[in-house]
Amino acid sequence: MFKRSNVVRSLFLTAFILLLVVGCSGDDDPTGPDNTAAPVLTTAAVTEITETTAQCGGTITSDGGATVTARGVCWSTSPTLTVADSKTSDGDGAGSFTSFITGLAASTTYYVRAYATNSAGTGYGSAISFTAAAFSSTVFDIDDNVYQTVTIGSQVWMAENLKVTHYRNGDAIPNVTDSLTWVGLSTGAYCNYNNEEGHIAVYGRLYNWYAVDDSRNIAPAGWHVPSDAEWQTLVDYLGGYAIAGGKMKEEGTTHWNDPNTGATNESGFTALPGGDRYTHGNFSNMGHGAYFWSSTEYSSSLAWIRFVCCSLSDIARYNLYKHYGFSVRCVRD
Repeated sequence: MFKRSNVVRSLFLTAFILLLVVGCSGDDDPTGPDNTAAPVLTTAAVTEITETTAQCGGTITSDGGATVTARGVCWSTSPTLTVADSKTSDGDGAGSFTSFITGLAASTTYYVRAYATNSAGTGYGSAISFTAAAFSSTVFDIDDNVYQTVTIGSQVWMAENLKVTHYRNGDAIPNVTDSLTWVGLSTGAYCNYNNEEGHIAVYGRLYNWYAVDDSRNIAPAGWHVPSDAEWQTLVDYLGGYAIAGGKMKEEGTTHWNDPNTGATNESGFTALPGGDRYTHGNFSNMGHGAYFWSSTEYSSSLAWIRFVCCSLSDIARYNLYKHYGFSVRCVRD
């Protein structure tokens, strides 16, 4: 009788444990205790593709039962991309959103997909591949002047001197011919060497630093006047001050005065001796030297330039008066 009661007691205990296990099994639901799930969404088509940017986005078709707190797109050169890669942040909530991708490298294939995050986790749309546009070998300014370009190391440079007569917004840059007026300026202006238009096609125009620094932008869209640091990047890539000038200068003496020392133009920069407009507003040094503004100020009256000449293979760095007239080269953003 005693043994039988023990058996019955054991059976009841086993049944009770089984009921507990079954009752607790709901805690293992992968949607969590509040029955939420990661959002469900789709990735929009990639459009507006340029050399460095693109447009994408997504549509959240289900928030998973919880508020979407973050959304956007993530992108990478690898197809196995997550929010740990480059990503945008485009607000919160369900519905459609647009994302703007930046910092791309030209001619490079990327993968992109939309993401959305709620309290249960992050959901993803399908990955889409696209290729950033290739850099053009030419660029147009607002006056429709066309310039050849060249890639040197990590930079893309104009291979010709600037000729533009309008800022990027369409405002005219004054053409100042009078010498006394020129030296007294503290606003942007340009001139042609010796006030002669016959020099423009080859050597471009000369600008004071105030035109370079004007917020209306002298450079074409997507370009800018290089900073002193960006000039230094070019010089370092070409081997330093002692030899960079020769690698930048157009070969021969068609435009450069003899002897045009060390000129190989192996960089493709094709520096041309456009001369300058100097201390008293006088013109000098065409054929002898190429002076290029940087966008970097040295003081209230001086700014940094780079200079190459016909008799040396080096490149020099000076700070000179902002009212001087020098050539301008632009570098891609």
